Amino acid sequence: MTAATLKESFDPRANSIGFLRWLLAFAVIFSHAGPLGGFYGGHDLGSQISDEQSLGGVAVAGFFFFSGFLITLSRMGRSTIFRYMWRRAMRIFPAFWAALLATAFLFGPVAWVLETGSIDGYWDAPTQSPFTYFLSNVWLMLGQRNIAEGGSTLPYAQLHGGYDWNGSAWTLQYEFFAYIIVGLLGLVGVLAYRWLTTLFATTILLLNALQWSGAGDVAAWFPIFADPFMLMFLGPFAFGMLFAIWQHVIPIDDRLALGALGLALAAYAFGGWNIWGMHAFSYFLMWFAIRATRLQHWEKHGDLSYGVYIFAWPLMQVGAAAGLHTLGWFVYHLVIVVVVHGFAFASWHLIEKPAMSLKNWTPGWLRRVLDRWVDPAWNRLADRLVEPRFSSTPRAARKRAEVSA
Repeated sequence: MTAATLKESFDPRANSIGFLRWLLAFAVIFSHAGPLGGFYGGHDLGSQISDEQSLGGVAVAGFFFFSGFLITLSRMGRSTIFRYMWRRAMRIFPAFWAALLATAFLFGPVAWVLETGSIDGYWDAPTQSPFTYFLSNVWLMLGQRNIAEGGSTLPYAQLHGGYDWNGSAWTLQYEFFAYIIVGLLGLVGVLAYRWLTTLFATTILLLNALQWSGAGDVAAWFPIFADPFMLMFLGPFAFGMLFAIWQHVIPIDDRLALGALGLALAAYAFGGWNIWGMHAFSYFLMWFAIRATRLQHWEKHGDLSYGVYIFAWPLMQVGAAAGLHTLGWFVYHLVIVVVVHGFAFASWHLIEKPAMSLKNWTPGWLRRVLDRWVDPAWNRLADRLVEPRFSSTPRAARKRAEVSA
């Protein structure tokens, strides 16, 4: 019996991707409790088993895989590069900016008072000022990690000799860079050709494998990859792209899924995770998303995954300043999980959802300029450049991908 393909199996309105993204964000919390709370020997959970990746790193690979899949489906629609980038910016920046402001003007002062006994020295700090924290990090490149040189008595500083107010957010720059890549591929028409897209994605996978196997000096060939994390994150993203463009031939089979999970666990424990293990894990995640349809309504109260991801670390630092970690593993995790979900709920309903409602908004002045100066023929040309010539993805699936992404 021939297994159904991804295209035949994936229902954009009945899958558990929302649940999985929440679960992956939850895994990041557990992983970071090591250095932030002093648990697991002071190291990220999972690093006791794997020499390559922590549990949080596993979760981030899953995030990038689903992003590659959903964003590619979204870009295969008819939106122009301007509309596409606007929508991506509305998904990433508003909540991230809110997290930066909350850190500098809420979490930071609270932690400072808990640690020092007063607010003296926080607002007028000569270096690492709370007033420069937002502007130093506003474009996802984290230029200022600490505020007022605080946190010296907390577990993270004691164990690792430093301090970081949001150590999860550093991956967002790679996420947005991947968005830009997909946008440019659509602009020049690469996404309109399956084999060109495949060539690009497989090149990324090959370079990542060469980098982590030590078989080639990738950084010497391509200086942009001197940062080893660039390929490590682009790898699962590119794998998700392949799932989007080859969905009509990729089989979704229970036996393959169990085998992929076994291979992923073996790679995690014995080596090869960054080369091929995370891709086996990605297949298992997609299989689970398709099979576990009972979890399709997990996000009925909102998509909390992003809020959990960007607010958990600073809340865990505040918890450490309050001595929450001294009450034990269970109490620490229980309080953090409850509180961070409250912030994530508020983030979704007050910031993320309203921002995403502006995805089709165009300033009046810009609309008038476009109406007056842009030849309608250019708009039609832009539409043709991003319209896939090979895809038979239903319009509903692309619409759902745009919302999910």
